[in-house]
Amino acid sequence: MGEAKRRKETLGDKYGQETRIMPGVPITKAQAEQFTQWTTRGAWIGIGAMVAVWVTVRFIGPSFGWWQIVN
Repeated sequence: MGEAKRRKETLGDKYGQETRIMPGVPITKAQAEQFTQWTTRGAWIGIGAMVAVWVTVRFIGPSFGWWQIVN
């Protein structure tokens, strides 16, 4: 008998179903991993936007202020 058949016999109805992260919480391990990937991607996008705003305010903003004083 193969390992898959043996596992199917021991698990019964639960065979082939995804496991939950905790009993009583309706979130599977795959959903939790996908959530982690999305939030990590969102955090990096936020960090990139913050750097872009900082560069704009720090370097580009003062140059426009100087131009108005000269004219």
